[in-house]
Amino acid sequence: MDNQTRSEISRRKAIDAALAILTRDGVGGLTFDALARESGISKGGLLHQFRNKLGVLRALLDRQREQFEQIAQDHLAAGGQTRAEPVLSAQIAIFRESINQPDSVARAVLAALVESPALLEDLKAQDAAKMEKLQAEARDLELSLLRYFAASGIAFSTLLGLSAVPDALRERLFDRLLDEKKW
Repeated sequence: MDNQTRSEISRRKAIDAALAILTRDGVGGLTFDALARESGISKGGLLHQFRNKLGVLRALLDRQREQFEQIAQDHLAAGGQTRAEPVLSAQIAIFRESINQPDSVARAVLAALVESPALLEDLKAQDAAKMEKLQAEARDLELSLLRYFAASGIAFSTLLGLSAVPDALRERLFDRLLDEKKW
């Protein structure tokens, strides 16, 4: 195995470990010592990959972006493209899936918000572009935004551990948000 392949494997392993730490211990638990223990990679190896904690958070945000893009593509390929508002339905599907992952990459956003809000500038620009797409396809922009932010609120309250909504009810709520006939 060449050095580049080993490096990529180590990086993925470290990012997976960082997600597990965030899920279990929160952003305060995400240290290089904890990351070394969780990943089995030396602290020096981690510092070579990421330089500092912000580097780890950037890598987590990149992973989140990639996974969310994949969720959207999968949703659209599975019939979401035929919906009246495909961008909206893909975003709702992303929120739904983000809470169904055991070590959700959406926690990276929460960690970045606590650790270094400046890391979210790219996400703000992406969100602005997303809002333009939602506006362009919306039959009723206010209703579309209500659906979008309802899905967002369900996802983040669940990720923060603040939601008392049972899983089955949460799934029905997402089904309803995705059901264009109900809107």
